[in-house]
Amino acid sequence: MRISRDMRVTIYCLLLAVATLAFYNPIVRNTFTDFDDSVYILRNPQIRSGLNWATVKWSFTTFHAGYWHPLTWLSHALDCQLFHLSPVDHHYVNLLLHAANAVLLFLLLQSATGLTWPSLIVGALFALHPLNVESVAWVAERKNVLSMLFFLLALYAHDRYARTGKRYFYWCVTALFALGLMAKPQIVTLPFVLLLWDYWPLQRIDPQPPDESSNAAPAPHSFGYLVWEKWPIFLLAAADSVVTILAQRSVGAIRSASQVPFAMRFANVPVSYLRYIGKIFWPSRLAPMYPHSATPLQNWQTVGSLALLLVVTAFVLRWHERRYLFVGWFWFLGTLVPMIGLITVGEQSMADRFAYIPLIGLLIAIVWSINAIVTASRIPAMYAAAAAGVIIVVLGGLTHRQLGYWRDDETLWRYTLSVTENNYMAHDNLAIALAKQWKIDEAIREFHIAESLYRYPPAQVLTLALFELQVGRPQDAVDDCNSVLRASNDPQVQAAAWSELGQGQLQLHHYEQAADGFENALRLSPANGMALLGAGVLALRDGKSDAAVTQFSRAMKLDSSPISLLLLAQALRRAGRPAEADSAVLQARKISPNLTQAQRATGQFLAFVGLKPL
Repeated sequence: MRISRDMRVTIYCLLLAVATLAFYNPIVRNTFTDFDDSVYILRNPQIRSGLNWATVKWSFTTFHAGYWHPLTWLSHALDCQLFHLSPVDHHYVNLLLHAANAVLLFLLLQSATGLTWPSLIVGALFALHPLNVESVAWVAERKNVLSMLFFLLALYAHDRYARTGKRYFYWCVTALFALGLMAKPQIVTLPFVLLLWDYWPLQRIDPQPPDESSNAAPAPHSFGYLVWEKWPIFLLAAADSVVTILAQRSVGAIRSASQVPFAMRFANVPVSYLRYIGKIFWPSRLAPMYPHSATPLQNWQTVGSLALLLVVTAFVLRWHERRYLFVGWFWFLGTLVPMIGLITVGEQSMADRFAYIPLIGLLIAIVWSINAIVTASRIPAMYAAAAAGVIIVVLGGLTHRQLGYWRDDETLWRYTLSVTENNYMAHDNLAIALAKQWKIDEAIREFHIAESLYRYPPAQVLTLALFELQVGRPQDAVDDCNSVLRASNDPQVQAAAWSELGQGQLQLHHYEQAADGFENALRLSPANGMALLGAGVLALRDGKSDAAVTQFSRAMKLDSSPISLLLLAQALRRAGRPAEADSAVLQARKISPNLTQAQRATGQFLAFVGLKPL
């Protein structure tokens, strides 16, 4: 029985989806990653509450995490509504979106060019290239795979509009682009890609007779007309670019010229382009965080990289009749521009997730070029198919292995340190992962290695000091707090430092120094809860129960935590007010998920001043 063309396309779609799910199967064993997953989901009450009107309103009005991407927030909220905090399900939604993107890419290319096998190979390479693992295995990168879905749908709608002239498809492009921007602004370069698509395969600019690399071409237009035709798309792109910059500035994510000099940024651009190309052809030593080099790039590295890029560009322009080369190469160059580091956001010099869309351009250029060579050389199709199959399987195996590195935080950051150098963020994140497992000595060591590589702002040093207090390293905390007091003139930072310094001295039984610390903290910030609790405990030690009641009551009004309520109860009992003490304990029982743990912490607090709970 002869299988129809449409049936074959359907079968290829199913095979592509099944292969993607099979090679990505290790994702079901992965946990959440405490590298934005906490910000996006685990410690985000709006998202954890599920899909409701309050979440919808918040999603459209917040710059949380440095983005305006309401559709991404709503997708995470829907996951929490359906799956709660099951990491398997959150991961699998990312995987299904990635598989859908691979299938859509195949269908788009097949419909636009009429060539099935090259389109299928591009779809398979995109689906299984390990460079895309980061976008799928990192739950917080939902924005990447979701925005790509709308990017491809918009491109398909544009293809239909160009071939049919129906205005319905024209406005579909605009609507889909808007939805994609509400998932992630990485697709802001869509207008540029649409113009490339007009050049090839649509051939709406300077048309040529149809060949083996293009489908039936629509009517030609001038370049000016095609630019003007896309005015709503350009308008959306400009507006979203402004919003994105405002969002990034609101959280201090954009690096200033003093932090990353412009000379360093421009020097890094051609080098990063070549590094991305290298990762595409040889995907090894992939990492979630590529730090800037500890030493400035040498002039020969920048000049050499730029020269190589110009040579490739000249080659592409020389072979202008092979339009897929032009489109693929400039797709790669153009879609990377927003993420190449001219506007520096974050600490990375480059990132695998940034290549999610640009990768497609190079794959198109490579696969269509090889297809032309195979056709011209009359190489048997079965040999070409076998070679392509081997490459795809090898890439799938690398993807399968790369997914294992994302299993949990400790595995991820130990692996990252093995493939990168001077990576303070990897040391810092490994320290956090170890601290969660109460591997205290290892965690502190990683924290200090991170400090030796990067000068942390005082607020982050205080975070380390607080951890040291929690794990019984008061002298380390005292030293860190003193360094903050020497480094910062910010009253709020100083208040926090004095408060933590007081806690450290309290644990060391240096009561006069502890009292000075709490007094200085309250002078700068009368609403400092930690200082109020510390001052109250010292008052109990001195037998001043009424003064302790006053301090604990003020702390409780600021934060009605179980510990503040239990300490208030202790002060009330010592002040001869047992009924009020019982009421405070009852209130603590109502709000505490683990009263025994809160009582243990309260007893430890009292033990610092030689008292036992009553």
